[in-house]
Amino acid sequence: MDLDAYFAEHKDMGTKENSGAEGRGEAFRSGFATLIGRPNVGKSTLINRLVGQKISITSRKPQTTRNRIQAVYTGKEGQIVFLDTPGINRAKNKLGNYMLRAAEGTLKDVDVILWLVEPTTFIGAGERYIIEQLKKAQKHTPVILVINKTDTVKKDEVYPAIDAYRKELEFAEIVPVSAKTGANTDELIRCILKYLPYGEPFYDEDTVTDQPERQIVAELIREKALRSLGDEVPHGIAVAVESMKRRGQLVDIEATIICEKDSHKGIIIGKGGAMLKNIGSKARTDIEDMLGCRVNLQLWVKVKKDWRDSDYLLKNFGYNPKDTV
Repeated sequence: MDLDAYFAEHKDMGTKENSGAEGRGEAFRSGFATLIGRPNVGKSTLINRLVGQKISITSRKPQTTRNRIQAVYTGKEGQIVFLDTPGINRAKNKLGNYMLRAAEGTLKDVDVILWLVEPTTFIGAGERYIIEQLKKAQKHTPVILVINKTDTVKKDEVYPAIDAYRKELEFAEIVPVSAKTGANTDELIRCILKYLPYGEPFYDEDTVTDQPERQIVAELIREKALRSLGDEVPHGIAVAVESMKRRGQLVDIEATIICEKDSHKGIIIGKGGAMLKNIGSKARTDIEDMLGCRVNLQLWVKVKKDWRDSDYLLKNFGYNPKDTV
């Protein structure tokens, strides 16, 4: 594999908008692909790049994605329904158990599995756990190894990573990409389509996700909170959208940020409400882009101690363990 030629040929890939399903013919393919991997390898960023729109939230904190987010790519050759999953990591509470089951559950009943890794030769305990799961899954489902973050290393450093992983598992394809820059993502789309069955699309060509607007709004707010709070507040936050009402070209949204400790509440609000205002301002921009209209966003903060270990609260915040069965 000549990576220089590979990237030179596809240097502009991933920057184009979805081409639509015009000209659909008998060769049209349609199916499901799941993305799995360790936390923080760039699954959500890649999903957003492939579908050309922000569907999954991103941050540098691990386990940003908590649900299986369904996103849809539609092109002339086919439709790919992506399942973006939580990072596979050791569970520390009921929320962690839910996230682990959500990730592993997507290995069933999909047409192709994408395993996202970083361009390194080190294969740790987390990766080896995933390898064991994939050995079982690849008996009936092709596995594509996607080496992400190629923009962070020299091109010749990708070769050792390819060799290291190829020794561990037999992959249907190995595709180096950069979710950040879009390099080689069109090649990844072509590789995925090869393993999908011929058939009609599951969604119309304008659909990019099956997630309700309220859930996307809640996730966008949580993203801005994670990014703004840095390491001051752990992952013990959730967002509940209390109401969404349209008034002509304006949408009124009331949402509550849930945290586990009184001390966290003070940090989220900030001095004179500055932090909460900053979170709301950044979230409102993304929400307005998504909805295509002006948004009046009102945020509150409430403390729900140990909510990550409460079945009732997990279900109330949209993390229903039954969804992973």
